[in-house]
Amino acid sequence: MTAVATLPATIETLADLLEQLGGISPKRVRVRPALGTATEEDVLAIRHSAERRLCELVDGILVEKAMGFRESYLASILIAILWAFVGPRNMGIVTGADGMMRLAPGLVRIPDIAFIAWNRFPNHRVPTEPIPDVAPDLAVEVLSVGNTPGEMARKRQDYFAADVQLVWQVDPNARTVEVFTAPEQSTVLHEMQTLDGGTALPGFTLPLHELFAELDRQGEG
Repeated sequence: MTAVATLPATIETLADLLEQLGGISPKRVRVRPALGTATEEDVLAIRHSAERRLCELVDGILVEKAMGFRESYLASILIAILWAFVGPRNMGIVTGADGMMRLAPGLVRIPDIAFIAWNRFPNHRVPTEPIPDVAPDLAVEVLSVGNTPGEMARKRQDYFAADVQLVWQVDPNARTVEVFTAPEQSTVLHEMQTLDGGTALPGFTLPLHELFAELDRQGEG
């Protein structure tokens, strides 16, 4: 049985709880198992149930991951771009929106995309456990309608507390990427600018118009 992260003592009401989770919709908060009692086993159970829900584990609560079709498509394009850089150089691995990671006991996050260098894995091998005890070098979140500023701020706190080097917050509607080097330290890059990998992915560059142009792709006929 994995560790249970109990609810903070400051939480007295449902409103307190939702605020603690970043002001998210109550529709994303699972009440079974009981609030404050969920474990990693519950994360895996709901993933493999008939519902096949992707949930993060925060304060002993299952929080459904928010992601829409358009955001998923853009994430898949960025995964392919990152892997085209990482794979031939054998720098590590790139994971997608169901790559669960234990950032701390009782805290499971699922970045939309992540790059993890080999030196973060024991024996430099891909882990076999479904929720490895690892934090990425780069975490990428593609904003969906259900995400709130408070939720994203808390995620960034969790990422950097776990020694993530870089967080990219991709906004498909604004066609921007906000690059965070600390929870509240960022630079916003617009569509005609170039994104680079910083210390997490040295040498990587991506003209953002190439990424966001994929949102305008259409078929013939």
